[in-house]
Amino acid sequence: MNIFRLPDLGEGLQEAELVEWRVAAGEDVKVDQPLVAVETAKAVVEIPSPRAGRVERLFASAGDVIRIGAPLIGFEGAGEDAGSVVGAVQQSAAVVRDQPISVGHVGGAVRATPAVRALARKLNVDLAMVTPSGADGLITTQDIERVARILSETEAAEPLRGVRRAMAHNMAQAQAEVAAATIVDDADIHAWASGADTTIRLIRALAQACKAEPALNAWFEPHAFARRVMKKIDLGVAVDLSEEGLFVPVLRDVGNRDAQDLRKGLDRMRQDAAARRIPPEELRGATITLSNFGMIAGRYAAPIVLPPTVAILGAGRIRDEVVAVDGAPAVHRILPLSLTFDHRVVTGGEAGRFLGAVIADLTLAS
Repeated sequence: MNIFRLPDLGEGLQEAELVEWRVAAGEDVKVDQPLVAVETAKAVVEIPSPRAGRVERLFASAGDVIRIGAPLIGFEGAGEDAGSVVGAVQQSAAVVRDQPISVGHVGGAVRATPAVRALARKLNVDLAMVTPSGADGLITTQDIERVARILSETEAAEPLRGVRRAMAHNMAQAQAEVAAATIVDDADIHAWASGADTTIRLIRALAQACKAEPALNAWFEPHAFARRVMKKIDLGVAVDLSEEGLFVPVLRDVGNRDAQDLRKGLDRMRQDAAARRIPPEELRGATITLSNFGMIAGRYAAPIVLPPTVAILGAGRIRDEVVAVDGAPAVHRILPLSLTFDHRVVTGGEAGRFLGAVIADLTLAS
């Protein structure tokens, strides 16, 4: 059998969820004919056939999570074609089912007697979810029974798939790698004209801040302990799709585009995200990120920096607030801002100057 394996889909991704087969066993296919649709990096991607021939075997089913380099499809014939549709393929791994991710007991081992472990298996309780009450962090029988009782009163566990699975992996990576620090401040936007486009103003202000303090428009390479300050500003824009989860498509070269062009790009981006048809390349390569979470709720936050970027600007909900103007009280519109940065790479001074430049641009009338 000539085996084609799941190729490297880029950006260091290690797995993909099989959405739908486009072919069946026994079917003849042509070169570049779509074989399968997989979901990874928050996009659905079709993988084309690397060769012509007859399909002998499909190694996975819809819903399976497949590791990069795992067997995907077998063609009639001798030998093996590891193939590479998008990038290099690693020759290892196998088809795996979704497994819950353990998030507790970070940095330490779970402590439980063999009898307690057996009870946990019997009651289907993940030991990593259990808060120990015994001496020196030992999990007791009562702890297992307590968690089992709580779980029995909830809905069945729902494996994270697709967008939410990618988000979970990305957030775990960010939490493990980034030395995050956050500063907050307010921008007085009283001078804005009625109906001003908040997101476009935020993008313009962020672009001006990147010019004033380029250190935040950068990538950090932890293995080389080096940073790359970027010339172009490729902005990742956080897009919330409610039940689907969080997308971060990339708006390219925002420092050299006018407001009308940026608005067209944002509208198209949101439409593509809602339709789940964002090309994978438009989800990669951000140099800095913007999260306008105030469109939903919230004043300040500590947004998550996604490696290899080193900064994310968050904008909270605009509010009316009494401020002092020439010694007298006045009601102005205030835009709260939160800037999280990777303190391994960015100094507090650089972050402060960046946020100051954002505020200075936002306070302008136009």
